[in-house]
Amino acid sequence: MGLEDRDALAVLQAAFEDAAAPQSASQQLLNRFYTRWFALDSEVRDLFPPELASQRAAFGQAMHWVFGEFVAQRAQAPVAFLAQLGRDHRKYGVTQRHYDSMRQAWYSEMRSHFSDRWTPAVDDAAIQAVNLITGIMGGAADAENGPAWWDGTVLEHHRVSRDLAVVRLHLDRPMPYHPGQYVNVHVPQCPRRWRFLSPAMPPDPDGFIEFHVRSVLGGMVSNSIVAETRPGDRWRLSSPHGALEVDRDGGDVLMVAGSTGLAPLRALIMDLCRYGENPRVHLFFGARYPCELYDLRTLWEIAGSNPWLSVSPVSEYSSDPPWAADYPDVQPPRGLHVRQNGRLPEVVTKYGGWGDRQILICGGPAMVRATRDALLAKGAPPERIQHDPLH
Repeated sequence: MGLEDRDALAVLQAAFEDAAAPQSASQQLLNRFYTRWFALDSEVRDLFPPELASQRAAFGQAMHWVFGEFVAQRAQAPVAFLAQLGRDHRKYGVTQRHYDSMRQAWYSEMRSHFSDRWTPAVDDAAIQAVNLITGIMGGAADAENGPAWWDGTVLEHHRVSRDLAVVRLHLDRPMPYHPGQYVNVHVPQCPRRWRFLSPAMPPDPDGFIEFHVRSVLGGMVSNSIVAETRPGDRWRLSSPHGALEVDRDGGDVLMVAGSTGLAPLRALIMDLCRYGENPRVHLFFGARYPCELYDLRTLWEIAGSNPWLSVSPVSEYSSDPPWAADYPDVQPPRGLHVRQNGRLPEVVTKYGGWGDRQILICGGPAMVRATRDALLAKGAPPERIQHDPLH
């Protein structure tokens, strides 16, 4: 039965159930798979970063979801996901030969992992599933005529706060993307490591692009961008992902931005400025300290000439720390809404559930989850809430 055998597919899905948990059976399977793959094709190892823990976990979680969709006999979403994954993997230099060796290593390792539980039905399902997954990825990559990546030069790097930087680049050729999407970025300070960043402006026909970056604990790429990026650095960007959007006919909008989660929402707001009439947009922009509300002046300028936009600054603490004196003053002239103190989820839901709005939430995973849960608890319909995947 192969891909129609739900029981056999469920067995395969269970192999990746706890892929993110260290020392789990799934992690051991993934460790052995990558070891076998690199032994089978030594060239593959150079396509990956030195540390593989996050790569293994991401692959395992993705496969758990894909096999779950197969069990439910849903094809559209996993096919689209795998095709995009294949197109995106072109930036690493992946070729059809790599998919062939991956298929061989993956099948062999799963068969070894299940051992006596490897029935003819599971074997048939595994062969068809692995062939389908690698076939979709490889086929989509081969069929894509667009560039595998875009290179660009850093023009400006502004350290706007202790942990925040605004980086502006000029791409060698313009990148087509939708405001609100994100791209995978590679910087020279961190070879073979990529990080998702959201453009903070709509696509520019001349190739200019801007990113807002916050360094995170243990984040090698983000820390390098904030502390070490210099004009003249050459960056590489992959194809865009994500589907955050504002339906201009879908009613008024609530936007909630935590720190540099402002970037994709700012791009959407700037794009809306092209139109004479828009739905009302209320943006809550939050940070730990007032000095970290780094883009208030730009938001003030946009709101000053676009009456459909309201901006509510929010900071967890009411005053700045001593180190704020070393960075530019971010406070705009009088005219923007009065800053409020508190955590974003509590401040936003103080005004109700916003159930009549299109709701877009951007920021760190913990903030997004907390804000989403708080809004749902207040009665906001889940289908009205948009946010990027929580990595």
